[in-house]
Amino acid sequence: MARSTFYYQLRVQQRPDKDALLKQWIQQVYARERGLYGYRRITAVLRATGTLVNKKVVERLMAELNLRSVVRPKRYRSYRGEVGRIAPNLLERNFHAQCPNQKWVTDVTEFKVAQKKLYLSPVMDLYNREIVAYEMANRPSFALVDNMLNKALVRLQEQPKLVIHSDQGWHYQQRQYRQKLAVHGVSQSMSRKGNCLDNAAMESFFGTLKSEFFYLKHFESIEELKTGLDEYIHYYNHDRIKLSLNSLSPVVYRNRAVEAR
Repeated sequence: MARSTFYYQLRVQQRPDKDALLKQWIQQVYARERGLYGYRRITAVLRATGTLVNKKVVERLMAELNLRSVVRPKRYRSYRGEVGRIAPNLLERNFHAQCPNQKWVTDVTEFKVAQKKLYLSPVMDLYNREIVAYEMANRPSFALVDNMLNKALVRLQEQPKLVIHSDQGWHYQQRQYRQKLAVHGVSQSMSRKGNCLDNAAMESFFGTLKSEFFYLKHFESIEELKTGLDEYIHYYNHDRIKLSLNSLSPVVYRNRAVEAR
């Protein structure tokens, strides 16, 4: 190695790190969000605080700091089934809504803890991806979905032009469920048989919930899991930013839209 090259590299190593402060801010956001944010969301948080930074710079610095989002990639698998005999597929994978309470999606997911099971039944508003209501139970009985629906319908003050979409689960085929929707003027929509892509928005939430929360923790009991789910759903609605919502949380996005009217 040439003598000049050696001393040049030595001087470079002795220079102060011009990105030191930015790295510190990145580490603070990463730690505060428990590693759930990748470089895109961290960039959005930094910009919201007045720090103008390119997302590629944040990506590079996170790589230098060995910071990676703990969220595992989520994949969908589809099956080309038939249209349900109970209700048509009104949604047709159009997961965008122009206003609140225009399109809702729902489903049931299962958790296993300490040789026991817990079932979660949420309903999501596609306008801002907010979890409108949810219910938990140790058995996947009809009451699980019925109680969730009762909580959700309380939010509807006027006769809505609302579509609620689900898969072809037996809960959603029950006469009591369908009659309750009809009484409130809600149109029922169903996915094709065996096709999770027709309800991809709800499946995406379940993937996020499990990868950001359930898979990262160890639960000693079902009660501990219930408490954690309550906390995570509140965090998801009120604090967790979404890039598709102008880097706002679902509740903040909804509130600002209402104020702007």
